[in-house]
Amino acid sequence: MNIVEKILAKGSGKSTVAPDDVVFANVDKVMMHDVSGPGVIKVFDKLKKQGISVDKLWDPTKVWVAEDHFVPSAEKVSAENVAKLSKFTKNYGIEKHFKYGMGQYGICHTISHEEAMVMPGDVYVGGDSHTNTTGALGAFACGLGHTDIAYVLLNGKIWFKVPETILFKLNGKLPDHVMAKDVILKIIGDIGTDGGNYKTMQFAGTGIDEMSVESRLTMCNMTTEAGAKNGIVEPDQKVVDYLSSRGATNFNLIKGDEDAEYSEVIEYECSELEPTVAKPFSPENITVVREAPSVELDKSYIGSCTGAKYEDLEAAAKILKGRQVKIRTEILPAAISIYKRAMENGLLKIFLDAGVTVGPPTCGACCGAHMGVLAKDEICISTTNRNFPGRMGHVESQTYLSSPMVAAASAVTGKITDPRDLK
Repeated sequence: MNIVEKILAKGSGKSTVAPDDVVFANVDKVMMHDVSGPGVIKVFDKLKKQGISVDKLWDPTKVWVAEDHFVPSAEKVSAENVAKLSKFTKNYGIEKHFKYGMGQYGICHTISHEEAMVMPGDVYVGGDSHTNTTGALGAFACGLGHTDIAYVLLNGKIWFKVPETILFKLNGKLPDHVMAKDVILKIIGDIGTDGGNYKTMQFAGTGIDEMSVESRLTMCNMTTEAGAKNGIVEPDQKVVDYLSSRGATNFNLIKGDEDAEYSEVIEYECSELEPTVAKPFSPENITVVREAPSVELDKSYIGSCTGAKYEDLEAAAKILKGRQVKIRTEILPAAISIYKRAMENGLLKIFLDAGVTVGPPTCGACCGAHMGVLAKDEICISTTNRNFPGRMGHVESQTYLSSPMVAAASAVTGKITDPRDLK
């Protein structure tokens, strides 16, 4: 069996499973945030009216909550949603609630690894489609809808159809100025936004071995944009060291068998990859940066669960140091812990000296909610994960997806720019 099959077999108490089997698996961790949480609360209210008991959760210690999408609150509804979450977590004894304005908080798919909330071998579900991100730690991680999350909260288990697995094997080492974001955009461009539909996208090879844990998180994050059920990387010593530094212990490093089967194996030579962007209006609409349209940009956005980890900020700082931005540029670290580290190591000064606006952790602009949305006809280059019409603001705005290095280089020139071409 491969790693996902082993995790789902363990979770469902079976000795073996195969693709298309339906299993009822125990869940190790579950996450909600200030958008999905209120939806789950509505499901609880509906169940209560039907006479179904919702008096207690199966295990509050395995539940955690993030405030990230509409913080700082943009208007009354978002403020009320945060208040509903606080009441819910208090009523049900959920202690792991990362509240905006109270120390550590951040984007849910960043808190999951920054705070070691998810361990290798876990079955982890969240009320958000980019829960796939955390598969980089060697967990089976996927997003569920409100009703399924409500069921998990009450019962501690949920059904899955065991997905087929596509193995993406990266050979060699990435060149300078090529980041994980460039790699996953290339893959999505090749297989399309439906290429992973209800499949596992597993990443392996020397290229993955060479990658940091944070780069692997970027890879798994955007499996969602290929329609995948989940993304995953087999855990190694880098994962152990990463989580240990955040206080984690007792690792269960599940790995696939040597003779594990995959529905397909797709290989890439890392040395051949280049900085890449996805043009409007799809993550699969890719081109290498040097062949991108020479459009005048209005904004560069370096943020989100995809592009504002500490490593991402470091990459942007290397480009921005000693330079000035020509367009509106916003950098929002993905968690307060990352923000503090960036401050302590001088990255924030580099950004501010370059003319950048540094903001608090939030999903706001990525999902077109607040904190920097786009106006009609505005064009943005962004480290986020989606560029559908209206995703970051007005339906007639445009977003190009890129790595933090490309977004930073483009901020300096005002046009889509390969960092290798900066003067």
